[in-house]
Amino acid sequence: MTRILGIDPGSRKTGYGLIDVERSSARYVASGVIRIPDAPLPERLKLIFDAVSQIAQQYQPQQMAIENVFMAKSAGSALKLGQARGAAIVAAANAGLPVSEYEARKVKQAVVGSGAADKLQVQHMVKTLLKLPASPQEDAADALAVALCHLHTMQTLIQSSTGSRARFRRGRLSIS
Repeated sequence: MTRILGIDPGSRKTGYGLIDVERSSARYVASGVIRIPDAPLPERLKLIFDAVSQIAQQYQPQQMAIENVFMAKSAGSALKLGQARGAAIVAAANAGLPVSEYEARKVKQAVVGSGAADKLQVQHMVKTLLKLPASPQEDAADALAVALCHLHTMQTLIQSSTGSRARFRRGRLSIS
């Protein structure tokens, strides 16, 4: 079994979602939103780092997937988003987790089937794919979608390794 931590970074709200993968099927573990109070940016980044570190310690994922920076409304917003991503990535690196990065369009394509999907469509598909009783919060759904995208990417790598056997062992993909 492999546990994947998905992160939807933000300097005000950072979503997280965890799934367990066994025999290529995903099972929901946990999700939520790290809400960052209004404070100077360095303090907000520390809160993101501390929260992701705590989540990694509590849930013991073997891999982390995070959404890439996209050009936001302004260059300043994009820079802050990049710094929030950096705080989460350093927390994962400190926990010894390999980190994979995915473009938002690729996440939507993997989960919904369209890179132009809206947030409601992502929430609905995450609910459906993980058999949840209700839709998760928007940022948590996005984080779960990132984790599902990572799973989909790993499955595609396995399928494309023609003539070889691939499997997850101790949280790592091994192809023989």
